[in-house]
Amino acid sequence: MKKNVADFISTMLHSGTVTHFMHLATDSFAVHMALGAYYTEIIELTDQFAEAYNGGYEKIKDYPENFHNAKDPQKYMASMKAFVEKNRVALPDDSQLQNIVDEIAALVDSTIYKLTLK
Repeated sequence: MKKNVADFISTMLHSGTVTHFMHLATDSFAVHMALGAYYTEIIELTDQFAEAYNGGYEKIKDYPENFHNAKDPQKYMASMKAFVEKNRVALPDDSQLQNIVDEIAALVDSTIYKLTLK
């Protein structure tokens, strides 16, 4: 489980960086605003999750090093939605941790919606 949690935390934090770059590079005001909200909130929520996990289980010290580069915000956010849905079952099912995962899932869904606005 520890590796699954480390992978989840790493991917969610990395999504903040990826979406920040897309936020800066877009010509669309709607995309700019949607991604701006996402990258600022996802870091805080992921940090809350990591700290709650570390307090309830054990401190993670080994995180994966390889990540991908994304260019299309809608495809990237769809992949983040699929990632959260697929991987949440491998995370602890403590309600306080799953509640934060619910908030992450809601943020991803809200960002996907905002990216459809013109």
